[in-house]
Amino acid sequence: MKKKEIIEYLETSEPIELFSTADKVRKEFCGNGVLLRALIEFSNCCNKRCLYCGLNAENQTLPRYRLKKEAIIACVKAAVNDGLKTIVLQSGDDFTYTKDDLCSIVKGIKGLGREIAVTLSLGERSIDDYLSLKDSGADRVLLKFETTNETLYQKLHPGQSLKKRLELLNQLKQIGFQVGTGNIVGLPGQTSEDLAEDILFFKEFQPDMVGIGPFMPQKETTLAKELPPSVDLVLKVMALTRLATKNSHMPSTTALNTLDKSAGHLKGLSSGCNVIMVNYTPISNRKNYRIYDNKNSLNLNQVLDIVKQAGRKVDFSRGDSLKSKDQNKST
Repeated sequence: MKKKEIIEYLETSEPIELFSTADKVRKEFCGNGVLLRALIEFSNCCNKRCLYCGLNAENQTLPRYRLKKEAIIACVKAAVNDGLKTIVLQSGDDFTYTKDDLCSIVKGIKGLGREIAVTLSLGERSIDDYLSLKDSGADRVLLKFETTNETLYQKLHPGQSLKKRLELLNQLKQIGFQVGTGNIVGLPGQTSEDLAEDILFFKEFQPDMVGIGPFMPQKETTLAKELPPSVDLVLKVMALTRLATKNSHMPSTTALNTLDKSAGHLKGLSSGCNVIMVNYTPISNRKNYRIYDNKNSLNLNQVLDIVKQAGRKVDFSRGDSLKSKDQNKST
């Protein structure tokens, strides 16, 4: 897994052997189960101006929403009643929710059962906020870096710092969270060398979870006319990341399933992935969580059918990190 080798794999036109190898590594290190995560997109408000994201603060055409604690808990109850044990709370960088608000929500979820794992995908909160959230019972944090190319990062994320992002990832790991991160494949201006550097970062950081998805254009952003990458390129990055991280949990992402509506999840599951997100955001709000256009979210029955088609079994466990036995003791 040298940089040159990674670039060669990314640029080769016959990736079938790579996908097969990644699938074998996944089976050896993660087993044959497909973990299910319940996604609740509780706010589409954001103070950031990321050029590729439809939630960016400058998008004046997007109807904004924020779910109250009671509505969030109702979504969690629906997921728990379906047998799911991991809740992913996702939003834009929305500081209308105070630290105390978020801690109250986490405590409310944990009050439904201590076996429920809570993953936070909230953006760049202070480490003090995250410490309080951990004390309230949060188990995991998902914070994607999108690209390790600093110049490209700053271009796509006005006013933000890649260095700050990576420092926060390390701090989250140090204070005991199970930490997930990830990148976007096919960003305008991104090269094979950039993607190789992302994969080498995954290899060094060894995240507990890696989320990899394609760039998907959104009509209300400045990148609306840019094209997404090929499905094969996304699958290659997933497969190479599986080889680099061995036992990191890796979702077959909704973005991949949007890029390839006929078989995206199936292809992800055969290229090293072992997780699928099930969307429990209220239907009335879901259409306005427009990170990208035409998002192809699936309900539980659809996901169960895909797992069956893949010849795999559904895993309804919490699916804690495989990196450290100590982390698996979190409550």
